[in-house]
Amino acid sequence: MSAADMKALPKTRNIGISAHIDSGKTTLSERILFYCDKIHKIEDVKGGGAGATMDHMELEREKGITITSAATTVEWNGTGTKGITYAEGDGKSIKVNLIDTPGHVDFTVEVERSLRVLDGAILVLCSVAGVQSQSITVDRQMKRYRVPRLAFLNKMDRMGANPFNGVKALREKLGHNAVLMQLPIGAEENFNGVVDLISQLAYYFDGENGEIVRIEAVPANMVDQAKSYREALLDAISAFDDQMMEDLLEGKEISDETIHRTIRNATQALKLTPVFMGSAFKNKGVQPLLDAVARYLPSPVSCEKPKAIDSKTNEKIDLYPDFDKGLVCMAFKITDEQFGQLTYTRIYQGKLTKGDTLINTRTKKRVRVGRIVRMNSNDRANIDYAGAGDIIAMIGVDCASGDTFVSEDGNLEHLSCEGMHIPIPVIELSIKARDKEHQARMAKGLQRFIKEDPTFHLFTDEESGETRIAGMGELHLEIYTERLKREYKAEVDVGAPQVNYRETIRGEASFEYTHKKQTGGSGQFAKVAGKIKPLTTDRKEREDQVYRFTNEIRGGVIPSEFIPSCDKGFNDVMNKGPLAAFPVIDVEAFLQDGQYHDVDSSDMAFRIAARMAMRDAIKKANPVLLEPIMKVEVESPQEYQGFVIGDLSSRRGVILGSETTDTGDAIINAHVPLSEMFGYSTTLRSGTAGKAGYSMEFAKYEACPSHVQDKVMNDRKEKLNERAD
Repeated sequence: MSAADMKALPKTRNIGISAHIDSGKTTLSERILFYCDKIHKIEDVKGGGAGATMDHMELEREKGITITSAATTVEWNGTGTKGITYAEGDGKSIKVNLIDTPGHVDFTVEVERSLRVLDGAILVLCSVAGVQSQSITVDRQMKRYRVPRLAFLNKMDRMGANPFNGVKALREKLGHNAVLMQLPIGAEENFNGVVDLISQLAYYFDGENGEIVRIEAVPANMVDQAKSYREALLDAISAFDDQMMEDLLEGKEISDETIHRTIRNATQALKLTPVFMGSAFKNKGVQPLLDAVARYLPSPVSCEKPKAIDSKTNEKIDLYPDFDKGLVCMAFKITDEQFGQLTYTRIYQGKLTKGDTLINTRTKKRVRVGRIVRMNSNDRANIDYAGAGDIIAMIGVDCASGDTFVSEDGNLEHLSCEGMHIPIPVIELSIKARDKEHQARMAKGLQRFIKEDPTFHLFTDEESGETRIAGMGELHLEIYTERLKREYKAEVDVGAPQVNYRETIRGEASFEYTHKKQTGGSGQFAKVAGKIKPLTTDRKEREDQVYRFTNEIRGGVIPSEFIPSCDKGFNDVMNKGPLAAFPVIDVEAFLQDGQYHDVDSSDMAFRIAARMAMRDAIKKANPVLLEPIMKVEVESPQEYQGFVIGDLSSRRGVILGSETTDTGDAIINAHVPLSEMFGYSTTLRSGTAGKAGYSMEFAKYEACPSHVQDKVMNDRKEKLNERAD
C-alpha cells in the first residue's frame, strides 16, 4: 500500500447511524450522501419515488422502514470558508465509512453487528419524542462495544420540538453527560438554522436542498443566550482539562482549538456526548454534524484498540491499524447473491489484496479472495486492495457471520476477533410449502436466511413434525415469509405465531447415575455424581441457553480426559426441558464424584451417564416455565390514556409509569407477556381512533403464572397425542 494510504488512515471515520424507529436515520443518511457528492438527487424514504439510497430492498421502500443495514463510503470536505481543524492528519477532507442501521427492534441484530465493527456513531433522537424505547436499546448496544457517539436531535421543524428536553432525557434516561453544542434559530415550522456555541456564529441552510451554508453573526435577540450557553458548555468540558479549568477561573480567553481538543478527548473516552440538532427532512443542520464527526469521533488510529482472543493462551491481545503487520479481519455480515456470497468485512490489522489466500481461524480452511469491492448500499465498485481501518466486502468467500480471517503467512491462525452479542428469538411459527416444487424453493431460501441472520432460526418440531421458524417478532418473520414469496417464488402457508418459552429450575438437586452396559467384548461403564442449582447472575441481559459447568472432581476418580464428555452430556439436556420440551436456561452443574473402569469407560459412556443424571436432576429441582416479557411503550392522546392502561392491564401487563409530552400526549410504559400481545396493534388502533402508536422489545424472561404454565403444558401434550393418532 502507498504512503498516501498510510497517511489517510487518521482521516478515516467508521461510523454508524442508529436510533428508534422513524427517528430519521435513513433520511439523515440520504442527506449525508448528497452533501458529500455521492448522489446528485435526494430521494425520500416514503413517497412513491425511487426510495432512499440506503433502503435498497423492495420491501424497505414499500414499508418505509430499514430492514437490513447498508454500508457506503463518502468523502467530506468541511463546511464554511474557515474549514475544519482536525486532530489527526492534514488537509480538510476525511473519508467516512457509513453504516445505516434499522430502528425496528425485530432487526436489532443488524445494529448489533454494525456497532461491533464501528469506531463511532451518531445517536439520532426525535426532538419531539426524545429518548424512546429503542433509543435505550441502541444506547445499551453502543455501551456494550464502547462506541463513542454524537447525539443528533432531528425533526426540529416538528410541532413540539424541544432540544432542551432532549438533552435532559439523554442525561436522565440514558445517563449521558450530554452537552449542547448548538442553539436553534427559530422553533418548529420557523426553525431556520443553528447557532454554533463555540464559534458564536449562526448557520443557515439555503438552496433547494440546503446545500448552501450561509454563516453570519448570531441574531441580535440571541446574543445573550448564546453567550450564556457557551459559558455552560465551557464549564461542563473544563472538568476534562485542568489547564482549561484554571484559565476559566482566571478569566482567560479559551481558544477554539483547545475547546475542540477537550471535547474530542472526552467524547472518545465515553465521558461526554456532544448534542447537535437539525431537520434532516428539511435539509438543515446536517453539514455541521459532519464537521463534528470529523472533529470529535475517532479514527482507526485513535479509537480504542480492538481485541482478538488467542486460543493458545485464552488471553486478549490488541490489534493495531498497521499495514505492515499480519492481516486480521472480521466478517460481520454476509449476504448470498447470484454471483456468490457477499461478505462485509472490517479490516483491523494488515492489508488485504485481491488474489490473497486467507485462513478462516474457525474452520482452519484456506480461502482465496478473488474480488474485493467497496459498497454503496447495493451498488459496488471493484478495488484491488484495502488496509487496516477499512470496511469493504469480499465476493465468493464462504464463511459464517463473525468469522475471523488472517493472512496465510503470519502465524496468526490461533487468533479470533471478539464475538458479538446475538439476541434470542422470542417468537416462532410453523411454515409449510404448497407442494414439492415450492418445498425445494422454500428450503433454499430458508437456508440462505439462517446463514445471513443469526437471530433467524429454523428447526423441525419433534412432536408435530412441522417445519418451524423463530425470530425476534411478528414483523421479523413476516418479512422473511414475504421474501420467500418474492425472491424464491415459494408459495408457503404459515401458522399462527407462538411464544418461545424457556424452562429453568428454582431449587437444588443432587444426582448420582451409573451407566453400565455389557454386550460381549468391551462394555460401557461410567458413574457421575454431583448437584445442580439455579445459576444466578447480575447480567442485565439474559442470553440463550445459559449453562455453567463446574468441575469439582478430586483424586482422579474420573480421569481428566472424560471431564469434557460429562460437560457435553449435561449440556445435551439443556435443549429440551421436562415440562414442555422447551430449552432450559440458568442451570449450574457441579460434577463432584464418580467412578470409571480401565477397559469399559469411554467418552460416550460418560456423556450418556451425565445426560441421564442431568435429566433426572432437573425433574427434582422444581422446574418452572418461563415466558418472554416485552417492554411496551405506547404513545397516545391523553383522552385515550385510560383505555390504553386498562387494556395493557387486562393483558397481564405491569404498568411501569406514564409521562406527558410537551404536545400533551401520554407515553405509557409497561411490561407485558409476549403471549398477550398478539393482535395488539388492531386493538390499539380501534380503541384510540387510530391516533396511538406503540413499540415493543424483549425485556426479560419471567416465571409463568401456574394457570398459564398448565395451559402451555396441556397444549404441548395435545400436539403429541395428535401426532400419535
